[in-house]
Amino acid sequence: MSGQMADRIKVPTAFWRMLEAQGIPGSPLIRQARLPSITRMPGHMLTTDQYFALLRALETLHPEPGLGIKLIRGADTSIHPPSSLSAFYARDLRDGLERLARYKRLCTPAVLNMTEVERQCIVELNWVHATGPEPAISVDVAFATIIELARRATGHSVNPLRVEYRRSGPRDGLYRAYFQGPVVFGADADRLILDALDLDRPFPGHNPELIAMMTPVLGAALQELDEQADIACQVVSSLKRSLPSGRPELKHVARDLGMSDRTLQRRITAAGTSFRDLLVEARRDLSQVLLANDAMQIDEIAFLLGYHDSSSFHRAFRDWEGVSPRRWRECNAHREAALT
Repeated sequence: MSGQMADRIKVPTAFWRMLEAQGIPGSPLIRQARLPSITRMPGHMLTTDQYFALLRALETLHPEPGLGIKLIRGADTSIHPPSSLSAFYARDLRDGLERLARYKRLCTPAVLNMTEVERQCIVELNWVHATGPEPAISVDVAFATIIELARRATGHSVNPLRVEYRRSGPRDGLYRAYFQGPVVFGADADRLILDALDLDRPFPGHNPELIAMMTPVLGAALQELDEQADIACQVVSSLKRSLPSGRPELKHVARDLGMSDRTLQRRITAAGTSFRDLLVEARRDLSQVLLANDAMQIDEIAFLLGYHDSSSFHRAFRDWEGVSPRRWRECNAHREAALT
């Protein structure tokens, strides 16, 4: 990966199909999460915060313990997007997990970390752009996806050595019954710990011909994703540098990046975004940095971000964070004090 992953999530059709299979309509979730109605349209992108809001809406409207596990258990393997479907045709579980980790970025800006220590394979998921805790149902979906891959593709009842959750546990034994192993709640991190010996279990359905066809296509998609993320990150970085000196325009950023206006516009469009959206992202990122400095007045921050008046900044910030700049500063100051 050559650059930082962009905060863009493509919610696969499989997600909505899993919900429909459990009798859960998508529209109420979208309304509860306060997302646009086009959220279900193919190709529509969400930020990590928006995606987490969607999952929290699911938890609110359907507070069923272990719903994430139920969704994955009831899902047909064939509905998975190619980025995860390729894992089911891998050589063995190790190869399958590596493919799952490698291609996960095609859907989400999350990193699937696997660490082998003696006989243990510790699996953790890191959401690069998360500004808050990962919803419980998201963790369950991630862990159940790995367990279902292991069980379905090997044909054996592969059970983890241990499952660790940050959150407190339910009163029933649903999780222990599913994982068939120790489940620890109140841990310092969310971890799925596999027996390293299970990683060498072969996949009877290994299809080298299909893998040979899918790998170049997925590899090219990853390369394109990295190139798109690179230009988006470069533009945002340039904007954050130039915002305090005046409202930047595309021609100024193009000059800063050493390319023509037309080339920059073409590359931004190819990345699936717009200069306006990247300007909003730069302002949002920079606003939090400036608000962390208690010595700066909010009116001054609005000016440095290129707003003509503080009321415009207040409206924009409320759209981003759901609270006023002053309230955000107070909450984050309190959080910092609690950590010291």
